[in-house]
Amino acid sequence: MPGPRIEMTADWGKISAREIVQPMGGELVSGRAGSILTGISTDSRKMEPGRLFVALKGERYDGHDFVEKAVEGGASAVVIEEGRGIGISEDNGPAVIAVPDTLNALGNLASWWRHQHDLTLAAVTGSAGKTTTKEMTAGILALGAETLKNEGNLNNLIGLPLTLLQLERGHDKAVLEMGMNRPGEIGRLTEIADPDVGLITNVGRAHLEGVGDLMGVARAKLELLEKMSGRSQFIINGDDDLLKEEASRIKRGFITYGLGQDNVIRADGIRSMGKEGISFNILYQDNCVPVRIKVPGLHNLFNALAAAAVAICMKESFENIVSGLSRFEGIQGRFMSVSLPGGIILVDDTYNSNPFSLKAALDSVKEMAGGKMRLIVGLGEMMEIGDEAIPAHLEAGAMAAEIGASYLFVMGEHGREMLTGALEKGFSRGRVVETRSHQEMAQKIEEIAEKDDLILLKGSRMTGLEKVSEILKKRIQGNAE
Repeated sequence: MPGPRIEMTADWGKISAREIVQPMGGELVSGRAGSILTGISTDSRKMEPGRLFVALKGERYDGHDFVEKAVEGGASAVVIEEGRGIGISEDNGPAVIAVPDTLNALGNLASWWRHQHDLTLAAVTGSAGKTTTKEMTAGILALGAETLKNEGNLNNLIGLPLTLLQLERGHDKAVLEMGMNRPGEIGRLTEIADPDVGLITNVGRAHLEGVGDLMGVARAKLELLEKMSGRSQFIINGDDDLLKEEASRIKRGFITYGLGQDNVIRADGIRSMGKEGISFNILYQDNCVPVRIKVPGLHNLFNALAAAAVAICMKESFENIVSGLSRFEGIQGRFMSVSLPGGIILVDDTYNSNPFSLKAALDSVKEMAGGKMRLIVGLGEMMEIGDEAIPAHLEAGAMAAEIGASYLFVMGEHGREMLTGALEKGFSRGRVVETRSHQEMAQKIEEIAEKDDLILLKGSRMTGLEKVSEILKKRIQGNAE
């Protein structure tokens, strides 16, 4: 890994190919070593003149096949694996840097780049809520400092390094989300980002294909704590018993947040305002700070409390914490509440789904309905849960029944298990329907939707349930005009 910070010009438009060879752990084999680099890309289709192209290998592609295209697009330097022939060796051509492994080299460069910039960095991971927590945290930090965050789902071994490589001299703070599919990923991301503050939102049954079981998830997430430097502060959800127990096995201190009395940072005075959001008090040391967030759901209370905990550790004022949280309006596809004609509320939570986040969503819509609104639930299947797929989908149907949903519509390969789970919990056979397409699910929901209904749509990204959301919004709006 790269060493401590040294004086060098780590700014795109100023740095040369020669200067990045050592941080990447590579060797300059040909080309113009003095070429100034204007940026970085791993996609030859997005190449711009002067950029560095890193040839990554994926399951379905090999970036080495596109090196010549990148050069045609104006690349000033390319990074390839040792021993790979790419047909470019001119001394006056683009700089060619050979490395043992291009993905590892990308991470090394990002780690070095991070240490050339004087900033405070927070890392957020967890089975659910990490993106919302990251966005809430960034909203707080941005009120007082130029803040970098990863956009979209750029939270893996490619996306996080590319985000870090956007750091500029003006950045004072950063908050980065870390995702994982298998053991070792969070550890490597932590090595690259070297966070000053780290947070785990929770541990649940997500990405089980890569880690095996819930304990495997906990151990994978806790790589963050194991790899963080001794100077860093670590925060966990203190109401997550498994997470707290496993974190305690690691001989390092940590800060807890949650609703329990023994948490260092906690919430009380919680008041739900339905689709209008939640108000509560943040309690920390001698402070009792009232907060209101616009997004509904108990899980969003936890996300807000987590963001506040990170901000407290990053020395943010309570004024900025309150203001930043109050401005947050949600993220498309992540429990986004939309008001439709006739008092109908559509909750679009279609970005992703796993057993843990599904339970949180179902509990939250039950709370929003408050026993006064009919609940209509549309579920797509949950991906990447391995051997848990059948029991998890049976449980999904059962949970929909347990919250008192009036109708359940299911779709996907495991739709039948969700249907069965609901029926076994007493759901009326005429009120649980297996659908074959987005169009069919939208049509059937539209047919039974009435004034003041609450509709929840949730499924893994690959099920594309956002299409159902879009169809419903257009049809219900259209019918009212």
